[in-house]
Amino acid sequence: QVQLVESGGGLVQGGGSLRLSCAASGSIISIRAMGWYRQAPGKQRELVATITSGGSTNYADSVKGRFTISRDNAKNTVYLQMNSLKPEDTADYYCNADVWYYGGGTYINFWGQGTQVTVSS
Repeated sequence: QVQLVESGGGLVQGGGSLRLSCAASGSIISIRAMGWYRQAPGKQRELVATITSGGSTNYADSVKGRFTISRDNAKNTVYLQMNSLKPEDTADYYCNADVWYYGGGTYINFWGQGTQVTVSS
């Protein structure tokens, strides 16, 4: 099938930067939209940013101007560059992708296992 594996989370001081990566692996034919979501303790999962296969991006208002999403289609990888981090950015960050894989028949939505980001004040 398909696996999404995130990396790059960790502990950072407020105002600092982190770069998250998410690599998709498996018998992949094509990946449509890819994105990042986050879930803080006691809160619902929310959209952070998405990017289409053509490079069109969408951001949550709370991260506009600070976060940048990008992707490398040849590597089936999506990135999230996070700058000017704030304590309220603390959450588990999840990668998401619509993937068409051999045997799947159509695009199927997959989630990664999550990576923790903690921003200290």
